[in-house]
Amino acid sequence: MPIGRAIERSQGWHRRLTVPQFTVVTGLLVVLIGTLLLATPLCSSSSVGLWEALFTATSAITVTGLSIIDIGADLTTFGQAVLALMILAGGLGLMAITTFLQGFVVQGTALRRRLDRGQALDEFGVGGVGRTFRGIALTATLVILMGAVILYHFGFDDIPNNSERLWAAVFHSISAYNNAGFGLWADSLERYRSNGVVNAVMMLLIVTGGLGWRVTSDLSTQLLRRGRGRRRLSLHSRLVLRTTLLLIAFGAGGLALTEWLNQGEIFAGMPLPERWLTALFESVTARTAGFTTVPLSLENVTESSLLLLMVLMFIGASPGGTGGGIKTTTVAALMAATRSTLRGREAVVIRNRTISDKVVLRAVGITVGSLLFVMTMALLVSIASNLNGKDSFTFMEMLFTCVSAFATVGLDLGVTVELPRFGQAVLMVGMFVGRLGILLLLSAIWEAMTQEQIQMNRQNRIGYPSEDLYV
Repeated sequence: MPIGRAIERSQGWHRRLTVPQFTVVTGLLVVLIGTLLLATPLCSSSSVGLWEALFTATSAITVTGLSIIDIGADLTTFGQAVLALMILAGGLGLMAITTFLQGFVVQGTALRRRLDRGQALDEFGVGGVGRTFRGIALTATLVILMGAVILYHFGFDDIPNNSERLWAAVFHSISAYNNAGFGLWADSLERYRSNGVVNAVMMLLIVTGGLGWRVTSDLSTQLLRRGRGRRRLSLHSRLVLRTTLLLIAFGAGGLALTEWLNQGEIFAGMPLPERWLTALFESVTARTAGFTTVPLSLENVTESSLLLLMVLMFIGASPGGTGGGIKTTTVAALMAATRSTLRGREAVVIRNRTISDKVVLRAVGITVGSLLFVMTMALLVSIASNLNGKDSFTFMEMLFTCVSAFATVGLDLGVTVELPRFGQAVLMVGMFVGRLGILLLLSAIWEAMTQEQIQMNRQNRIGYPSEDLYV
């Protein structure tokens, strides 16, 4: 009887999973499937073992771009196609796919469950998951195809073979829109540093993918309503667009200024237009894309520029977008809360709209949790780098790599491939946590502790007296 009861309980384990737990399980299963595919001779050469395939699959599903193999040399064309499909799966929304699958696994979903699923989808909606996912897929397809067509005809025109040029255009368009940072060449896009078409198309794809479904949908709606009574963009869309433009301008100007003041090597020998184009591209790509048109290392990039890039990486893209980071709206909410505190206001106000305390607390939780997680990653990676008995990297290099992994960026200073497997495992965990979100992961772990969750729910019904705290 006890054995039969245990079997019966184990058969329905998936129905008892909460949304965060289901998302984590689905993500791990997708990574496992991708690993097994990439490790086959059909997809890769003999130099790619299970470990290399696992790292690459994790990086693709989390749309990071960090790699310990040469994508163009170590993967076959079929393997590159599999990698592109994994990038699409991760970029178009691992949570969206999770929620879609959950509809088949868990039948009879109630309204409350659908509300939770909507929150797991970056608040895409209550019941329109299927419609929303179709909208996301259609938008992505159109943008990716447009980018691929322009790259094929005007960007990668130096590639003589038409089939190779077509695949390069499609692959890089997919990678750029999904903010993945994977490229078919070992030097990323350094060969196209002065190519205005390639730079412009890649930047537009990166920014469009990073804005998020809500913003692109809002913008397209406004364009279609032309002449039929336009309404203002939502506060979310206006805030995302404004913050994105400010961050891009701040990053480009900051990189140009810091490298000029510190006489760095990154812009050495470049004419002025190419210098500004490079600074603009690096500013855009640092916010979770991972492509680069200049070699990045401590030898040719100053530490002040690396610090600026880390700030941009940590902030990342916007909610519902294909990028990572703590998100632009999180930073905007924190800045608004700081401004309200300095002005002596009791409420947080953005654009003449009061922001709820719940949103501010969530922003604080995401930022603090992410900082603590990145610091823990840096500590573990520094320990891993010393396993060989010598200091292989500076702390700046290790911290930069950890921020890049957690923010799912993919920029690398040459650290990733040289780390021992323990250090690479830390980066894989960081990529996975960064893509799913620190709060979702903590929620999945917390909800697994059933008894404590029940006790917490009981405690939430109890009111406590208030008291001031000096800070």
